[in-house]
Order: sequence, then C-alpha cells, then structure tokens
Amino acid sequence: MAETSTKLKGPDFEKGCEIAKLAEGEMLLGHAFGEAILVARRGDDLFAIGATCTHYGGPLAEGLMVDCTVRCPWHHARFDLRTGEAIAAPALSDVTCWKIDKRENRFFVTGKVKKKSKRQPKSSPASVVIIGAGAAGGAAAEMLRREGYDGPLTLVGGDEFLPYDRPNLSKDYLAGNAPEEWIPLRSADFYREQKIDVLPKTSVTAINSKKKQVTLSEGRSVGYGALLLATGATPVRLDIPGADLPHVCYLRTLSDSRRIIEKAKDAKRAVVIGASFIGLEVAASLRQRKVEVAVVGRDPLPLEKVLGPELGNLIRETHSGHGVKFHLGRTPSAIQDHRVQLDDGTTLDCDLVVIGIGVRPNVGLAQDAGIAMDNGIVVDEFLGTSIPGIFAAGDIANWPDPRAGRIRVEH
Repeated sequence: MAETSTKLKGPDFEKGCEIAKLAEGEMLLGHAFGEAILVARRGDDLFAIGATCTHYGGPLAEGLMVDCTVRCPWHHARFDLRTGEAIAAPALSDVTCWKIDKRENRFFVTGKVKKKSKRQPKSSPASVVIIGAGAAGGAAAEMLRREGYDGPLTLVGGDEFLPYDRPNLSKDYLAGNAPEEWIPLRSADFYREQKIDVLPKTSVTAINSKKKQVTLSEGRSVGYGALLLATGATPVRLDIPGADLPHVCYLRTLSDSRRIIEKAKDAKRAVVIGASFIGLEVAASLRQRKVEVAVVGRDPLPLEKVLGPELGNLIRETHSGHGVKFHLGRTPSAIQDHRVQLDDGTTLDCDLVVIGIGVRPNVGLAQDAGIAMDNGIVVDEFLGTSIPGIFAAGDIANWPDPRAGRIRVEH
C-alpha cells in the first residue's frame, strides 16, 4: 500500500520548531507541505521522514526508535531515519526523506530529498530465476532491482495471482474489513516497469544444477546464473473420515480465503480445527462476520507451546470474550455433513469447517536436485545451499541465526 493521507497533527515544521522540544532518542510527529512528517533526534543530528508506514499506513511516530531506524508499531516494518529506505519486511516501499535546516535554536523542514541513483553491484549473475512468487520470492525480486541488478529476472509462481499479502488472508480481508485491492503487493505495471518476468500458474518440475537450467510445467527449460528457491509451504491435511467434504476448507492462498468468505455468507456455525495462529485468526475473522465459532485444539491452551501458559490463557480468555467456544485437549475423529465429532464423543454442529493444523515446507524439488536437507533446506548466512549458485529463502530455509542457532521460520 502507498502512504495514506490522514488529518495532519502536531507542529508545522515549515514554520519551524524549537530543537529543545526533541530530546535525544525521541521522535516528534508534525507536518510540512501538506504531509505528515516524523522528525527524530540522534545526538546532534535531526532526521525527517514520512510519518506513515508504507505497508498498511501504521503511525511511525508511535513506533520504536532503535539507533537510526524506526519500527512500525503495527507489523514491525523498519525504516532508515537517515534515508527513508524500507529496510525490513513487510514494507517494500520507502517513505519520503525530508531536508532539515537548523537556524539557531530552531529547525525547519525545507523540502524533499531527491532519491539517490540506483546502486551498481560489483558483480552479478548472468540471469536470476526465482521459484515461488510468495512474500520471499516477490521481495527478493524487488530487492535485486533496488540493489542495481539489471540482468534478466524471472519470477515463477504456481498461484494464478501476482505476489500478494498472504498474512492478511486470515485477518482483515477474511473478516471483511479490507478490500481485495489491498491484497496484491504490487501491480502488473510495476513488474513490467521493473522488467521482472512473472510466470503465474507455472511450476518448476526439475532443476538441473550442472546445466544451470530449470524445467517448467509447460515443458520448456529456462537457464539461470543464480537460482533462488522460495517455494513456501503447504497446509497439513487432516486424515479422518469426512475431511474431504465440500464444506471443509484450508487456508493458504487467496483462492482459499475467497472460498471461506463465500461459504461464510450462508453459515451460522463454524468449527475451526487447530488452535494456533491461523486457526485463531480465522476464528476471530469469522466472529466479525457474526458466525458462531468453536475451536478444537489438542493442547490444554492455545499457543501454549509458543508463548507459554500465561499468554496462552490470556489468548483463550480474549477469544472467549468475543464469543469463541473452545474444546481444548481434544482432537476430531470424524467430519459429517453438519457436525464434527470429537475423540471424547462430543459432537459440534456446524455448516463450515476450517482446518489449520500446521504446514509442511515444499522441499521436494530441492530434494530431487540433491540439495542438503535438515528440517528444511540447509543454508548459510547468505542463504546459499549446498549447491553453488542455488539459494533458498522463506518457509523452506533452515538458516543460522547468530543468537538462536539454526532455525526455520514459517509464516
């Protein structure tokens, strides 16, 4: 999303503001030239950038200042206060950087800083192919262009849509509070302008690392100088009687979210199987649509393994306060046309079932290519795999975190 316009607040920086009003390490919200501006102080230096996060319009003045960066309070996107550059996901676009002029004991915002020319990499591959057009693949393609790579760049995605904001599929979009126009990360025009060749509804069937080629589902081969695997994950399927009935849904893609929305229009009661992040987000969104919701989870508390018992209990109480009914310490044994049967014999009436019991990384392609595995694809600190010239990112990458050791993060 682009920066959104809001009612201007705080001092008018065009008219000037006392430097003393801004203490070391603090930020001040104001405006100039009709735009909201955030001014931050680090030592004797003052920085001014746009005050609105480019992801979903979060108020950066309410965020966290760390060294010369500011983190959005909503989804933790991070921006460089010196340049306005977006340096951490989920924001992809920079905020405006503004000029500041100090005059005695006051400072003035005097205009926008011109964007610097693109960086020129010292060396670069002859071409880049990215397999997977999700968040990791899309962000990688953008960053390559931002860092000055101007060679052939191909983004291969099995989805029918251009890269989109997957986390929102279980939140505001599913709840009916966000239009579908918010979901795409970029427009088709953006990819054309950036000369990123996007191949939707296309998969890669094989990797030939010796020839440096990938074979596409349509049959043709594409060469690469460097290959990035960003193939994401697939929902774990529930293997019980009735799991394939028409009113049973999973949530991973935009099409999945559309399907749940359509079925929720006529549903009065829903059962959500799985009490982790996706299950709880779906439950909250369905409650926004006035659907009665029962959540079934095998653990005593939701998210207890991740956040501990105190937060797990708080989460349960919060959802219960919004009308969600929990059946914890239980597993489903069968799904029928209008009910779910649990392992203790309890039956839950429903018109809709949504299953969210985890995901598995899509590593089959990498395994077939002989790439080293260990709870995903093993990568180094530069995301390089065991085969030179092939890299991996996102849900599939097991990377060496300097604090936690090797980890693989799913989203």
